[in-house]
Amino acid sequence: MWDVDQVVGLAPDAASARAGEGLARGEKWSGTGASERAVWGLCQGSGKQPYQTAVDLSGPAYKCSCPSRKFPCKHAVGLMLLSAKGQVGAGEEPDWVRAWVDQRAVRAERPERKPGEVADPIAAQQRANRRADRVSAGMAELAGWLDDQVRQGLGGFDQRAYSELSRLAARMVDAQAPGVAGAVRRAAGVVGRGHGWPGELLEELSLIHLIVSAHGRLADLPPALADTVQSRIGWTTETARVLAEGEKVEDDWLLLGRVIEPDERLTVRRAWLRGATTGRIALILSFAAAGRPLDPLPARPGEYVPAALSFYPGALPLRALLTQTAPRLPAPRPTGLTVHRALASYVESLAGDPWNERWPLVLEDVRPARHGDGWALVDAAGDGLEVLPGWDAWKLLAVSAGDPITVAGEWNRAGLRPMTCWHHDRPVIL
Repeated sequence: MWDVDQVVGLAPDAASARAGEGLARGEKWSGTGASERAVWGLCQGSGKQPYQTAVDLSGPAYKCSCPSRKFPCKHAVGLMLLSAKGQVGAGEEPDWVRAWVDQRAVRAERPERKPGEVADPIAAQQRANRRADRVSAGMAELAGWLDDQVRQGLGGFDQRAYSELSRLAARMVDAQAPGVAGAVRRAAGVVGRGHGWPGELLEELSLIHLIVSAHGRLADLPPALADTVQSRIGWTTETARVLAEGEKVEDDWLLLGRVIEPDERLTVRRAWLRGATTGRIALILSFAAAGRPLDPLPARPGEYVPAALSFYPGALPLRALLTQTAPRLPAPRPTGLTVHRALASYVESLAGDPWNERWPLVLEDVRPARHGDGWALVDAAGDGLEVLPGWDAWKLLAVSAGDPITVAGEWNRAGLRPMTCWHHDRPVIL
């Protein structure tokens, strides 16, 4: 079925491959067997009951009762290595293996739906209507709370902020408005943080009030802005709609850089592109469950991706889908902007989408310099952008060696996160 190299190649990372090799010994397993459809076995772990491990050969697909979030886990890797060494004999599938493989076979035989097609359109519309009612009720409650804060003022708010904002965020989750729930959590995060937190809190609450007001006027808004408001509230846009209706732009897209943010449940990657001819900015979002690898990018930062992009609808179309790509191409060092002009481009983006949190900047001829306890990038005019607190600037310093360089970064109100810099025409991933 496999050879050892193939199995090692299926491991999610080097650590899993090494752990699997340690488990590929007959004394670690009991109840092993193989059929035309699957291979299975019981591996004794630290608990009383051994882990049930099975591999569906049609995928391969993996099933294990261990708590690992990696696929395949080390037990599945070990079982496949044991089989590759010829140490798993033929056998009759036990009930737990047969039931799992049968379920997968039934799902595989179901007719594939067309993009955007739903099994029961009437039921889907009823669910959408119920959600819209819940969102409206949540927005009304949030609007009342914001009005109360205006009447009461923010004096002493830091003493009641955690309980009130936590309750509101949970209420927005119940109302199926996850985007607004995230905005409320961000507001909670600035309370008591530094001397200027009341001003930051007022800014966050103003943006929340703006989206609540916009929700109440959705029917009067231009369609593109209405799409933006819906997405900020937490409504998703189906991929089929993006592919069918989204603006399509063909260009050689320079991959400016990427930011990867893992947490306990989900890993998110933001890849920023800029069109060589159109100058358009595009954002490619990728997601993976914790412990699972992200899909590979079509190029490395600093290279061109000749591609057609389909943009999600909105007043500031940024997020896009790669719908057609050609082999990646080398790219020269990109042209950049001064600090003043780069910030002006971010301000212009807010005119289209006031809730825009991030914007890619390419700064030309900047030097890293100390700024208080952190760092800043300073251009020839003496203007600077503060780098995110805690960001390690030593790699950037090593490339710069005191000379001006070009830096691409992701800007938000907390500061700049450098992604890529260029040593002459050679990109360096930060």
